[in-house]
Parts: sequence; C-alpha cells; structure tokens
Amino acid sequence: MVVHRYSGTVSNSVFVTIPGQQRTTSLRFVPRRARETSHGECMASAVQELVDILNLEPLEVNLFRGRSPQSRWQRVFGGQVIGQALVAACRTVDDVATRPPHSLHAYFLLGGDPKVPIIYDVDRIRDGKSFTTRNVKAIQHGRAIFSMSVSFHVHEEGLSHQFAMPDVPKPDALPDEAELKKNVWPNMPEPVRRYYERERPIELRPVEYNRYLGETLKDGRFHVWMRATGRLPDEPAIHQCVLAYASDMMLLDAALIPHRRSVFSEDIMAASLDHALWFHRPFRADGWLLYAQDSPNLAGSRGFSRGLIFAADGTLVASVAQEGVLRQRRPTSA
Repeated sequence: MVVHRYSGTVSNSVFVTIPGQQRTTSLRFVPRRARETSHGECMASAVQELVDILNLEPLEVNLFRGRSPQSRWQRVFGGQVIGQALVAACRTVDDVATRPPHSLHAYFLLGGDPKVPIIYDVDRIRDGKSFTTRNVKAIQHGRAIFSMSVSFHVHEEGLSHQFAMPDVPKPDALPDEAELKKNVWPNMPEPVRRYYERERPIELRPVEYNRYLGETLKDGRFHVWMRATGRLPDEPAIHQCVLAYASDMMLLDAALIPHRRSVFSEDIMAASLDHALWFHRPFRADGWLLYAQDSPNLAGSRGFSRGLIFAADGTLVASVAQEGVLRQRRPTSA
C-alpha cells in the first residue's frame, strides 16, 4: 500500500452571494490539504487553480463570471466549462445538499477563448416538488459557446441495482506518478508524455497505458484510476462539480482504441460535440475512482464513447456519454 502524506494548506475560496439576489447556495470550495505524490512533489498549486477556476464570480441574479487558467492551450478545456456551468446551476438551487444534481446534458457550440472570461447565464426553468431544472448558457464575445441542462432531484428510496466494477488492478498495484515519469512516459510518444507529465488537479493512473505504444486492447476497453490531488471539503455538490470537470478527460479517446490510434496521433483531429453525465450515488472526488471507458460506434467522423465511474469499493457512482468529431487528416500533396 502506498501511504500518501498530507502537508501544506491551500488558501480559502468561498462562494459568496450578492446582496439582493434571489436565494442562492453558498458552496465552500476550500481544499483542506494538498496531497503530495509519493515522490514528494506537492500538487497544491494545481488544486488551488482548480478551486479558483470553479469559484465563479456572481455578477447579477442568475449571472456569473468564470476565468480560464493561463496556459499554452489555444482553446478552453471542455471539462472546465462543464464544471463551471454546473457550479452556476448549483448556485441557483435553494438547498443543493438535499436536492443535488442527478444529470446534465451539454453541447459544445464554439471553441472557448482562454484569454477572456466566460459569462454563465442561468435560466431557472422549473422548481418542482421533487425535481428542479436549470439551463445554463456560456457566453464569450457576445456568442453562446456552450449550452447545458441540469436536473436536480430530492433523494428517494427505492429499488436498486448496478453493473459490477471491472476486474482491473487497484491503484496501489499500478506504477505511481514517480514510476510513470521515470520508467513509462519517457518511452511514449512526445504528445502522450507531455499530457501526462504536466501538473494537473486530477491524478491519473491508466491501467492499459501500453495502448499508446500500439498495443491492442481486449474488447476495446480502457480503464483509468483518477482522483483530485488535494482533499476537498465535504459538500457533495463540490465533488460532483470536480467530477464533472474530470469526466471530459480522455473519454472521446476511447473511440479510437479499435483503430489503434489516440487523440495524440498526428493524423487525428478531435473535438467534443456533446457530453452527458448522470450521478447515481454519493462519492468523493478526492478518493480513487475507476473510469471504465468503451466506444460502441465511430462513423461519419463522429465517435461515440461511454464511461462508467466506480468508487474504489465497487460502487457505481456515475455514468457518462460523449460524442465528438474525429477526423483523419489526409496527407498534403507535394
């Protein structure tokens, strides 16, 4: 078993409410401690940045402003917009603790510009006895770049069943980040190495990492363990927003597994079109979660991928579906 040490603190960042607004939920997005990797590299800055990004600025009733991290990316990461939009929707629900989000359905309309803020406009569609519905529109440069519907549901008891978690190695049986950096990533194509080595708020431990070397996967299934790199507060909605952010990582890539390619391949152009996420049971995003992915279809340059997310004890906590453009670049004639 790998023992993780906790040290260092991350500054407080609290959702506030503008006086005179309709009643909103004040989510405390305060990571308790930064987790150190086993080789001692503290991930506090990445966690703090995620917290800051998800901590939207309230502008007016139902109107919020979010920012993007200052990085080399030319487009805003889709998971960031999903996570921020979910935060905006949660801020307009009276008691998100007893009426948490259970599903979201989103469309990516235009590529986001990381150099300017994103405005989130929430439409309070319905406040029912059992269900609440919100529509969120993300706006940049006067145009909608993203649209998402979110449904909230008061918990009800009833029948229950779930798929069993796939039988794959546990995180502690896989190479940790230090081992991956030393022994695995140097052998990978440079785009893969750059993606996995950069500092991030979500720790990733892929099970079938040899697929990036062209290894064929059984049944075309890919599994990756993931968790936030710092301990998060206990509010369940915060963990849902962080998982919404992480759920966009690598899912579309599953559609390329049968073709022994990835989104890192030079001849592939990839872009997400839509994203759906269903929350089934409580979980912690700072604990290990298994993201089991597959792809039933790729046709017409559109790939469709599915994901099941399990807690380490085998509980199915969420399901994900996504379609995206996957175009194969043609060689240019001399």
